Amino acid sequence: MFLPVIIFGNLENNYFIGSFYSIIIKEGTMGSIKGIVEKHGKDKTRLLDIIRDVQSDLGCVSEESVLQIAKEMGLSKVEVDGVVTFYHFFSKTPVGKYSVYLNNSAVAYMMGYSEIQKAFEKEVGCSFGQTTPDGTIGLFTTSCIGMNDQEPAAIINGTVFTSLTAEKVRDIVSGMKSGKDVRDLVKQYGDGLNQSELVKSMVNNNIQKKGQVVFSPYETGSAIKKAASMTPEQVIEEMKISNLRGRGGAGFPTGMKWEFCRKAEGAKHYVVCNADEGEPGTFKDRVILTEIPHMLFEGMAIAGFAVGAKEGILYLRAEYAYLKAYLENVLSDLKKKGVLASFDIKIKLGAGAYICGEESALIESAEGKRGEPRNRPPFPVQYGYLGYPTTVNNVETFCSAVKIVLEGGAWYKKMGTAQSAGTKLLSVSGDCKKPGIYEVEFGTTVKTLLEECEGRTAVAVQVGGPSGSCIGKKDFGRRICYDDLATGGSVIIIGPDRNILDVVHNFMEFFVEESCGWCVPCRAGNVLLLKKLEKIMNGKGTKSDLEEIESWCKIVKAGSRCGLGQTSPNPILTTLQNFREIYDSKINKDLDFITEFDFAAAVKDSCEAAGRKPHAEEH
Repeated sequence: MFLPVIIFGNLENNYFIGSFYSIIIKEGTMGSIKGIVEKHGKDKTRLLDIIRDVQSDLGCVSEESVLQIAKEMGLSKVEVDGVVTFYHFFSKTPVGKYSVYLNNSAVAYMMGYSEIQKAFEKEVGCSFGQTTPDGTIGLFTTSCIGMNDQEPAAIINGTVFTSLTAEKVRDIVSGMKSGKDVRDLVKQYGDGLNQSELVKSMVNNNIQKKGQVVFSPYETGSAIKKAASMTPEQVIEEMKISNLRGRGGAGFPTGMKWEFCRKAEGAKHYVVCNADEGEPGTFKDRVILTEIPHMLFEGMAIAGFAVGAKEGILYLRAEYAYLKAYLENVLSDLKKKGVLASFDIKIKLGAGAYICGEESALIESAEGKRGEPRNRPPFPVQYGYLGYPTTVNNVETFCSAVKIVLEGGAWYKKMGTAQSAGTKLLSVSGDCKKPGIYEVEFGTTVKTLLEECEGRTAVAVQVGGPSGSCIGKKDFGRRICYDDLATGGSVIIIGPDRNILDVVHNFMEFFVEESCGWCVPCRAGNVLLLKKLEKIMNGKGTKSDLEEIESWCKIVKAGSRCGLGQTSPNPILTTLQNFREIYDSKINKDLDFITEFDFAAAVKDSCEAAGRKPHAEEH
C-alpha cells in the first residue's frame, strides 16, 4: 500500500512558505521511521542516532526518509538534509547490505593499501565508490579509522578488520556473499580486553611502553573518593599546580579551563569528553577506551565535581562504535558500585567527520547538528552544550586528572619540561618495527623515540599528524613537548623508500575532504593548494609556482575560521622548509610558466565521436 504525503516547506512552524514537497512513501517505511523517532523520544539532540538507525533499517537515508524524519521531529527538511550530507557514514543512496570502508591514510598506503583495494574490487566485482548491482556489497574509502598500527584496515558494518591481506579479503568477501553475519568473519581476537565478551575485536592494543601516569596501577574509585574530601576549588588548584595541559593537541591549561567553567553563570554545567581522535596516525584514545575506560569515566566525574556539573557526555567517534556496548556496560557497573556518585554520563556517537575534533564543532554534533565550528567568543566554558557552560577535555586529559588528584599537582609537575608537564601518550606508526603506544615524559627527543620503536632508518618523521610538522634527520634531536614539537599524539615514521611528496599529497587530499566548507580560505584554498602541489609533482611546476604555493599556504592559515584551515597547509609548509630540495628537483627552472592544459586530451572524445584525429595546427 502507498500513501500520498504532502510535506510543507517549513515543518518546524507548519507554515506553507512558498513551496512544498509531494512524495509517495511506503507505509512500512513511514512506520519504521516513526518508530525510530519515538524510540529516541523525538529528542533533537539524538538526530544522529535517528539517522543512523534509519540507514541501518532501510539501507540509506533517502530523500523520502529525510522528509519523514523532518516531519516526525518537527524540523525543516534543510535541517535534516544538512546533517545527512555532512557526515561521512551517512548516505542518501544505498550503501549495500555489507558496507566496506577501507582506510586510505598515508600509513595505509605504506602498508599495502593499493593491493588490498585491488583485492576487494576483484573479489566483489565493482570499483570503490560503487555498490554491487544486487545491493549486497558496497565499497568505499574513508579517512583514518584509528588503526594505523595495524594497517591495512577496514570497517565493515561497524566491525573492524586489521592487517588485511589479499587472502583475508577473499575469505571476508566469500563470507559476505554467503550471507554471514560480518562479526562471524572475525577469525581471531586481539590482545587485552579486545577479547572480552562485549568487544570480541581483532584489534590489538600494541602498548609498547607504559609510563608513570596513564598506564600505571591505580584503584578504581580511589580518586573520586579523595576528590570528595576536597573542595571543588582545591581540585582545580591541584590541576593548576600540575600544569596539566589539554592532551588533544591545543594544550590549553586544564585547571584554567575548569575554573572558567565553574565561574561561568548557568543553570547547568556540562562535562564533555572528546573521544573523536580523527587526526590521521592517532589511536591512543582507542587503547584507553579499551583497557582503562573506568579511569576515563572517573576523571570525567572529578571534572564534574570541580566545575559543578551533574551530567557528562562521552562523544565517541563512529569508527569506535564497536566499543559502545562495552563502554555502556562499564558505565553501568560503575553506577551500580556508586563510583561515580550522582554524576551521570551518556555516550553519543559521531558519524564520521574530522572537524568534530574541534570542541565547538563537537558540541554542535552532540546537539544533533552539522559539526560546524562556532564563532568564538563566547567559548564553550561560557556557552557550550545546549547553551550551558561546558568543559571539553580529551580522553587522555581526564585520565591524567585522576592521577593528579591521587598524587598531587606537584608530583605531576616534576615530570616533563617547564612548559609541558607530565607524560604524553604517543601513537607511533609507519616505517618502524614496533608500532603502537608509547607513554613518554614530555621532553623526549625524536631520536630516542626512533630508537625505542626501532625506526632508525627514518628519513622523516611526521609529528602531530598532517596538521603538525614533518621534520628531517637534522631535527631528530628536537624534543616532543609544547615548547618545541607539539603533538596530540600522532607520530608517523617515514622510511627511505617513501616519496615524501606522496605523503604530503595524501594529507592535502584528506584536508580537502574533511573541510566543513564554512569559510572560503579553507574550502577553496585547500583545493588550490592540492592542484598546485599536483602540478609540481607532475613536473610542470616553475619557480613562481613554488613561490605561489608558499604564499597561498600563509593566506589559508591566516584567513581560515578554525583550527582545520589554520593548520591544513602545514604538510606543504613544513616539507618546503625541511625538504626544499625535493620540490626544487621537480620544477623547471628555465621557464616562468608551463600550461597544465592538454588540448589533445581535451578533444579526444569529441574527435573519436566525429571519426577524426586532432591536427597539430589545431592546437
